[in-house]
Amino acid sequence: MDFDYTPDQVDLRQHVREFAEAEIKPHVMEWDEAQAFPLDTVRRLGQLGYMGSIFPEELGGAGLGYIEYATIIEELCRVDGSVGLIVAAHTSLCANHIYKAGSEEQRRRYVPRLASGEWIGCWSLTEPEAGSDAAGTRTTAHRDDSGWVLNGSKTFTTNAHYADVCVAMVVTDRTRAQHGISAFIIEKGAPGFRLGKKENKLGMRASATGEVIFEDCRLPAGQLLGQEGEGFVDSLRILDGGRISIAALAVGMAQGAYEAALHYSQVRKQFGRPISEFQAIQHKLADMATSIEAARLLVMRAAWLMDHGRRVTRESSMAKLFASEMAVRVADEALQIHGGYGFIKDYPVEKFYRDVKLATIGEGTSEIQRLVIARQLLKN
Repeated sequence: MDFDYTPDQVDLRQHVREFAEAEIKPHVMEWDEAQAFPLDTVRRLGQLGYMGSIFPEELGGAGLGYIEYATIIEELCRVDGSVGLIVAAHTSLCANHIYKAGSEEQRRRYVPRLASGEWIGCWSLTEPEAGSDAAGTRTTAHRDDSGWVLNGSKTFTTNAHYADVCVAMVVTDRTRAQHGISAFIIEKGAPGFRLGKKENKLGMRASATGEVIFEDCRLPAGQLLGQEGEGFVDSLRILDGGRISIAALAVGMAQGAYEAALHYSQVRKQFGRPISEFQAIQHKLADMATSIEAARLLVMRAAWLMDHGRRVTRESSMAKLFASEMAVRVADEALQIHGGYGFIKDYPVEKFYRDVKLATIGEGTSEIQRLVIARQLLKN
């Protein structure tokens, strides 16, 4: 086993870190307070190849793997989880679903624009009555002479209000349960497609989350993505990669919170000396650093397996479960080390504390991850 990053991977990490420090960090709290979607920054990320990292060069991507993709997400989230979430939903969910399940014509039509950041993508699975029970989807599509007609709504869609392309899962045959759900590609401006409520969130506030609504939304037949009835099955494959990105997102935010706490502990003095000299603080820092390294190894193992063409349902769920719950603990300890200053917005741990909770919820709650892992274990 080789635990070293390649020189190219080391350079990539450094480049993303420098970009995040220079272009994102000065605006983090401004964007958070205003719930401002950083569109110009997202376009810049596309120009740098970060929005299409996992897609081949012939489709406008950077031709990188999941190790590099996880590294990009981690480094962005070390500074601002909102930006990492925007990239993750765009890349590993929307664009990747089109790349994995789409026809050659669909790939060539959509992936280059998404990979470059010219277009932003969103991915709609969840509904008001269908969260963890995604098979309870109520949004429907039926055929007519011109193609398909969609009716219903989706909620908790990341990037919804800024997306040029939406991939949505809808019921095309209710009698077939999970095998009656199909995926469709919907472009902004399609007749009958509109946006609903934009959510006012606890954290990740620069990342727009909201509803998409279909009211007799008419689509040509060619907008069906993948085989009819296989949209939900394809979604499970897409979520394998998506959970790697959420795990990397959690690691990045935990790293940012830990670094803030480490620095603060070295400059904050009590009883005449830095609090980092007290054993209670040292133990917290040691546990935080160890937990982050353990989570990072789980993420990179899942990413490595994905890069080698392996099915990673168990490994990505393990990484997501452990990393997300670890990040919540680390952010909590980071805030505790700051004491009262951790509770005010002048210090970054306050935002990390709010942001990290999403990682235990999005793309499958911790409870669902445990179910997924147990089913994989009991299959053997």
